[in-house]
Order: sequence, then structure tokens, then C-alpha cells
Amino acid sequence: MNIGQKKLPLYKQRGFHLFLMILPFIVLVFMLSYLPLHGWVYAFFNFRPGIPLTREAFVGFDHFTRIFNDRFILQDIGRVMRNTFGMSLLGIAVSPLPIIFAMFLSEIRSSKVRRTVQTATTLPNFISWVLVYSVAFAMFSVSDGFVNRILVQLGLIEREINFLASRNHVWLTMTAWGVWKGLGWSAIMYFSAMAGIDPEQYEAARVDGAGRFQLMYHVTLPGLLPTYFVLLILSIANFLNVGMEQYFLFQNAMNRQHIEVLDLYVFNQGLIGTNHSFAIAIGMLRSVVSIVLLFTANSISRLFRDQSIF
Repeated sequence: MNIGQKKLPLYKQRGFHLFLMILPFIVLVFMLSYLPLHGWVYAFFNFRPGIPLTREAFVGFDHFTRIFNDRFILQDIGRVMRNTFGMSLLGIAVSPLPIIFAMFLSEIRSSKVRRTVQTATTLPNFISWVLVYSVAFAMFSVSDGFVNRILVQLGLIEREINFLASRNHVWLTMTAWGVWKGLGWSAIMYFSAMAGIDPEQYEAARVDGAGRFQLMYHVTLPGLLPTYFVLLILSIANFLNVGMEQYFLFQNAMNRQHIEVLDLYVFNQGLIGTNHSFAIAIGMLRSVVSIVLLFTANSISRLFRDQSIF
């Protein structure tokens, strides 16, 4: 700025109107993500619903140390962490499926077929897990499931199998339901990334004699990998946050030992077991570990790829 130039008022400066546009979203993020953090104070008291916090006994870090000092709680945490790690690792293992799906779907010549497939695979994302469980119950229940009926009529099995109550392969079935529900929605981001790939790269590859699959491998895939790695870093940061609603609906007395993940364990301890302070303490530790995982994954990405998300 020149010495004699008059400084513009704040409302006339560049970017001020853009800031006003995003201000409501900043307020929402603060109210929904940061303001509730004041509830962490309950982890340091023996909180009981209906009693003011000022009348509760301050216990300090007793609920945190209890996690490591109580042998039975430690065994429960170990089981829950094993389930959480298993579900999260399977989620990361199937994370390339949306990028593969988007690449092959973009190669369909007929735009009508492509839009139909994309719409059909995106719709399950807007179906609640309650309806997903209703579909699963209609398909795999013992008494009314049509899958059991078909298998019995074909003579493949002698008696009905209770698929929903089976503890075998419960990690795989939960991962499969998650893929079915989110595959099309996750692929939308890769469709947007494809639009940003320079068409001249495809033309240059065709001049060199590249076929359709070679174009996908040497042009499309490298153009989508930056988006994939950003999403991978975020998924690693949410390694312990695999969700609760899906597992809450599919859990039962037979498979609970294998399906109870950390989020569901916190829910069961806090709301069903009325052990609110202990559940909040576990949630706080989970958040701290998630932040550490985020910075670790970001540092590894910066070290090996010279790229990071912040």
C-alpha cells in the first residue's frame, strides 16, 4: 500500500463478504463440535443425572486410572479395542473400492446407464441404518427371511441358519453392509476429481498408443491418488471412531462379544449402564488418541509424499 493511499474500511476490503458467507458455518461448527466439549468436566466427578454438578463429589482422574487398574475393565477394553481395530482395518482395506468403482463407471459409454448405476449406488447412503437392518432382517432372519427359505427349498441346507445372530465373520458382514451403503456416495468425490484432470494428458497418452485400461492406470489413477491419500489420512485419524448406530442395531446376545466397538461400548456404559462419568473419560481418551493419529498420519504423508492436509 502506498503511503498516501487511504486504507479501505473493513466492509470494503477483499474477502470480507466471503467471510460473512462462511460465518454461519463457523458458528455451527463451534456450537456442534467445540461447545459440547464443556461436558468433559463430568469425567472428573461422580455425576448422577438430575443432581447439580456442584453437589457431586470431585474425584479427579479416578475414572481414568480405573481403566488401567481394574482387571475386568481392562479385559473389556481389550476386547472392544480388538473389535474396533478389526473393523477399522477392514474399512481401510476396502477404501480403494470407491476409486476403482468410479474409474470403471466413468468408462461406460452410455451416459444413461452411467447415471442410472450412479444413482442406484448412491441412494443407499440416504437410507438410515434402521431401514438397512430391516432389509437385513427381511433377507436373513430365521423365521421370515427369504434367503433361508430359498436355501431350504433348494436343498442346500436342512434347517434355517440364523445369520444375524451368528458370531462367525461378523466383522466381514459389518464391513460388507458399510460398503454397500457408502460405495456410491464415496465415489462422488472421485468423479469430481476426474473433472479436474487435464484432458491433454489423455490426448497425449492416446497419441502414444495407450488403450482404455492404460489410460485408467497411467492417467486417471495418478490424478485421483492425491484425493485418495487425503481421505486415507482422515480415515486413519478416525481409526477409533467407527460409528455406533450400525453396530447398535445389529448387536444381539450371540454376537455382542465380537461386534461391540469402542463407540458402542461408550454408549452402553454411559446410557444403558448409567456410568456416565466413566464413559466420558473413555471418550476423552479416544479423542486424544484420534488427534495423535491424525498428526502422525499427516507427518508420515509429509515425509514420504511431501504433501499434507495441514
